[in-house]
Amino acid sequence: MKIKKAVITAAGEQQRLLPLQTLIDRDGEEKSVLGILIEQALAAQAEEVCVVVWPGDEARYAQAAARHLGHVRFVPQPRPLGYGHAVYCAREFVAGDAFLHLVGDHLWVRRTAGSCARDLVELAEAEQCAVSAVQVTRENFLPRYGAVGGRRIPGRQGLYRIETVIEKPTPTEAERRLTTPGLRAGYYLCFFGMHVFTPAIMDLLGRQLAEAPDARLALSPALAELARREQYLAVEEDARRYDIGARYGLLAAQLALALNGRDRAEVLAQFVELLATWETGAAAGGER
Repeated sequence: MKIKKAVITAAGEQQRLLPLQTLIDRDGEEKSVLGILIEQALAAQAEEVCVVVWPGDEARYAQAAARHLGHVRFVPQPRPLGYGHAVYCAREFVAGDAFLHLVGDHLWVRRTAGSCARDLVELAEAEQCAVSAVQVTRENFLPRYGAVGGRRIPGRQGLYRIETVIEKPTPTEAERRLTTPGLRAGYYLCFFGMHVFTPAIMDLLGRQLAEAPDARLALSPALAELARREQYLAVEEDARRYDIGARYGLLAAQLALALNGRDRAEVLAQFVELLATWETGAAAGGER
């Protein structure tokens, strides 16, 4: 199994403009979020990238991905039928191959060198199965993420065999169905927004869509079925994920890129100056 294709989903009505936002990357260059995501897919050795977009957004997305257009194809999601349906819209592009999948409203920043996506792809190719990146997450964040339950693979640090997948579980449901041996109480394995899927995921999504053509198609039920049918692994990721659609999420992602990039010293100096100015102003206001 060689991973040569990547799918980025960016068609959500509330998230469709997020990948078009501009940030300063770790190398100090101004880039769109979409451009950064495409570069992460290419760094993982993907040769083609499919971006699933809201109908009519193709031109804006092409402009945001201008430097990589030779590797990118845009596919519209004709109806807003959910995340799983957005992934399924890439079925002709995938054409029966395994693929890397990245969500369009997250950025990932690692302090150390190397690519999260490339490491994930290499693991999936070595194990010849689907693999999702996960992060140990406190239960108060469960409403934001899909979560998995499973068991550790003996002798493999941070690697799990997935047995259960639930989308945004309640703490009570997570405690009952997603407790994973070795994790502290109140902590669970939540999706990182980065996956490698086998072709089986498209078959499972297609069957769900055939059963309810007009219903919203979630991804998690298909992943739960995938875990029952074939080996499906989760690997803990040591990088940080930033949901740029969350409150101050884009700001947090920009700070993370800056503080882990070429301009770290300059950014820190600006922070110190800003804080000093703010403290001085606060003190002066208190004296009055």
